[in-house]
Formats: sequence, structure tokens, C-alpha cells
Amino acid sequence: MDPLGARSQFVDIQTLPTWQQQLDEDGEETPLEQSDSLLSQQAFPSPFPFRPDINRKIILFAGDVALLNCTSIVNTSNESLNDKNPVSDSIHQLAGPELRDELLKLKGCRTGEAKLTKGFNLAARFIIHTVGPKYKAKYRTAAESSLYSCYRNIMQLAAEQSMASVGFCVVSTTKRGYPLEDATHIAFSKTNYVSFWALICILICVSLQPVYKKLLPLYYPRSEEEEKACLPLIPADIGNSEGEPVVPERQIRIAEKPGTLEDDSEEESLESDLGQVGNHAFARMEGDVDKQRKQILQGQMSEAAMQKQHQRNYNRWLCRARAEDLSDIAALKALYQTGVDMCGRTVMILVGRNIPVTLIDLEKALLYFIHVMDHITVKEYVMVYFHTLTGEHNHLDSDFLKNLYDIVEAKFKKNLKAFYFVHPTFRSKVSTWFFTTFSVSGMKDKVRYLDNLQQLFTCIKPEQIDIPPFVLEYDARVSNKSFLDILMISILYI
Repeated sequence: MDPLGARSQFVDIQTLPTWQQQLDEDGEETPLEQSDSLLSQQAFPSPFPFRPDINRKIILFAGDVALLNCTSIVNTSNESLNDKNPVSDSIHQLAGPELRDELLKLKGCRTGEAKLTKGFNLAARFIIHTVGPKYKAKYRTAAESSLYSCYRNIMQLAAEQSMASVGFCVVSTTKRGYPLEDATHIAFSKTNYVSFWALICILICVSLQPVYKKLLPLYYPRSEEEEKACLPLIPADIGNSEGEPVVPERQIRIAEKPGTLEDDSEEESLESDLGQVGNHAFARMEGDVDKQRKQILQGQMSEAAMQKQHQRNYNRWLCRARAEDLSDIAALKALYQTGVDMCGRTVMILVGRNIPVTLIDLEKALLYFIHVMDHITVKEYVMVYFHTLTGEHNHLDSDFLKNLYDIVEAKFKKNLKAFYFVHPTFRSKVSTWFFTTFSVSGMKDKVRYLDNLQQLFTCIKPEQIDIPPFVLEYDARVSNKSFLDILMISILYI
């Protein structure tokens, strides 16, 4: 309240429900039904265990970060600290012209860094300014490292200033093109690791978007049941003990000369040091690659050597996929990730009608498939293929499919648990049978033909899958049901 009795526009964080309290107020159920007993009873511990003391310091707030009455808030900007985006505009408007003068003295801020100013007319005492990276698919690793640095530097400033609370906005704005879900994983994993050594800070995630509420339980489970249920959904690449992204290509270590003794006390370790000779990357260099390929053609290569050759081949394709601009293929929305099935396994969607085979570069399509699926296949997953209303120009050539299978076979097939073929035709069934019988191995038993969405909903809940509208309309038409009837069925399942 101001002196005249008018209600203040600022929001006191003490009046907001914590993340732990939201579980009780919303009456949400832990997603136990989303993972089966084998997945939920993992032998290894969760990297993000249930911690009520931390959950009481987390607040998920839907609103303007500039209105928060806390120790500091985060402002996302550009390197000149004069970016025009909704977050910065609101902060500048409420803070007053003094903030602009203060920013001129800072002389900019590099990407990944964080700088501190006063809050001036804001309810917050401080403003932490940071610059998120511009996202490009070919420089994904660099963007990930820069975004990690943003959160690390923000939390380091908070710890140095003994801040009691920090209000976070979405650091990487839409204008900079960073995928929201990927950025959210980095934000939650980094702030979680930091919270263990900086419990003085209250972490506030601002902007209540569905992706925030979906991913928050993975890193801040509110019960032991939720921790077990979310364990299979945690990404494999969560970083090291401090949340820092781990890039295998950069893990180069130069050891001391083996056998060099500085004193007699190290004589006992000489034998173990010499045991490392020949184990580093340079000593394990492959032999004549051309000779190995000739042996493969002649059937003389051992199974282990062939697996190693397959892995090298796949890594080459993966490096190309990460370096190439695949935005035109992504715009087709033919392949995307949705929710999880009844067993908690990731669901990938493939929309046949959205693949204009005769118009696109099939090699780029192959690269995009590898790029999207690489991190998905490290855990169990299922694929849903909508064959709905596909025409001749949508049918992929069998040679292309065989080439794709040869590249990804060893990596992608292991954790693929089911391939749901929705709305198949007689011709597509025959083609699939021939392909899975004579061209590839181990796929035939994983294919499930589903004539309608009702059958699909017995495996995957409707709220866990994003179905294209034309598929819903087609299913309603062939099932003699109205489009509204299908929507009502979906709602009943929810």
C-alpha cells in the first residue's frame, strides 16, 4: 500500500505459493502412471532428489518480473544493454531514467556475462543484466555453453551479494531464437546444482508457460514418488556436478611423462603410470581405413571392428547434422517430440503428409532426422507414424530408408520399443512387411498397425500427444463420428 492507501502494483514474494505448496493447492497427481514399475524402480539414484527445503525456496510465478518485490531481478538484453524486448521495456519503464544512465557507465556486457546495477524505482534492490546467446543449429554447442554461463554468472553475483531472492525471466528471448524447451532444461539444471551451495537464494521462474510446469518436476520433484516417476524423463546430457555442459570433443587431458620420478615416494606408482602408456587417444589411432573397408566388403571384418566402423560413420553424419542449417526441414513439422506413453517413454511423432519427398533435399532430411533423434535414443522411446492422407509424393523410397537404417541401426534400434503405424493402407502394410522382413532386422515385431486414434489412446494418453488437426478430422470421418465427438473423447481421457 502506498501512503494514500492505493494498492501497490508490486508483488510481494512472501504472498506467493511455493513450488511445494502448489502440489497441495492444485491437487496435482504425481506422474506415477507415466512410468512402469521397471522404470520407476531404478537402481541408480536420481541426480535431482526430493528436497523439501529447496522446493520451499522455488516460486513459479506467472507475471511481470519487474513487479517482483525481491532482492534482485534478472534482465535479459543485448551486448549494448539497450535491447528492446518486453522484459527490458517493463524494467526500464518502472525503474526510471536513472537506470539508462547507469547502464551507459557499464560499457556493455558480453554474451554469457552478467552485470549488476541498482533497482532504482523498482521494488527489487538490484537488477542483474545478462546477455543470452543467439541460437543457430550449426553452433548449438556454443549457444548451450553461453546460456549456461549466463545462469552461472547470475548465481555467482547473487552469492557474492548475499541475496535472499532472485527473480528470473526467460534469459534467451524469442528474438534470439533459442528453443524454449532446450533453454528451460539448462535453466533448471543449472539453478538446481547451484542451489545446493547457495541455499540463501530463492529461485523464481517467471513466465508460467506449459513447458516450465512440465519440466520443473524433473529437477525439483515435490515427493519421492514424483522423483521416481520423473527419473526416466531426465535428459542424459545434464552436465557435470555443477550443471556445466560436457562436450566429449573438448575432454582432452595431457598427462605427465610416465615414469618420471620427482622423489622416492612416487616409485611405487611407476608401474601404474607405465600401465597408462598406449591408452590415450593418439596411441589408439585406427589402422588403414581403406583396408578395413575392403575387409568389410569381403566379409573378413570382425563384429567388434564392424561396430566401431558403424560408430565412426554415424559420428561423421552427426557432425554434419550439427553443422548444417536444417531450418527448412524443421519448418515442415514432419518430425517432432511430444509427451510420454503409458510407460513414461518419450513419444516421437512422424507425419507422413508433411514430407514432400519430391521437393526436398533427402540428404538434409536424413541429417535432420539424425540431429533430432540423437539425444532421444539414449533412453527408451516410441514412434508414432501418421500415414493419414499421404500421397505418392510423400512416400519415401526404400533405398533411402535402407540407407537411413544402415547409418542409425546400432544406435536407434536398441531403445525403440514400439513403432505405431496409424491409419495404414493395404499397400503401406505390404510395403512395410517386405521392408521389415527382407531389408532390416529386428523391426518387424515392433510395428503396431492402428486403424484409428481410439486404439492409439490405449497406449498414449491424448494429453500426451500433439495430433495434427487433419488427422483428427480424418479419423472422425472414417469412424462416423463428428470432430466434436473426437475432442470429447480426448477430454474424457484427460
